Amino acid sequence: TVMDSIFFESKSRYGFDETVSRLSEVVQENGWKVIQILDLQETMRKNGKEVLPVKVVELCKPDYAYRLLCDDDLRIYANMMPCRISVYRKSDGQTYVSRMNPAMFASQIGGVMLEVMSGAFKDAEGFITQVAAKD
Repeated sequence: TVMDSIFFESKSRYGFDETVSRLSEVVQENGWKVIQILDLQETMRKNGKEVLPVKVVELCKPDYAYRLLCDDDLRIYANMMPCRISVYRKSDGQTYVSRMNPAMFASQIGGVMLEVMSGAFKDAEGFITQVAAKD
């Protein structure tokens, strides 16, 4: 099942650029903030490497982030922030969306960490259903 995986991907029903823009819109419509969109293809190009299009959308929900960042005992988990969703094209010409399941890690920790990461995971899955191809 999805909850048993740490990393997973979904095929997008849109092309690359449209997937990135629709995902960004959905995130913001649901009270999250897009912090930045990293263009890894461009970074690779600047370093003399050619790869297919890939962007990483970094997103944050300030209410969730605050619960971790306001507590000295939970600040250690700041390296799991912000949440990231990757959009990329593969050699089959299709666009895919991938993400990590932070709830898997958080289940080992419990408490506020589990609440926050489970909420973030559930929200992110909702965003992805807005762009994922119907199976």
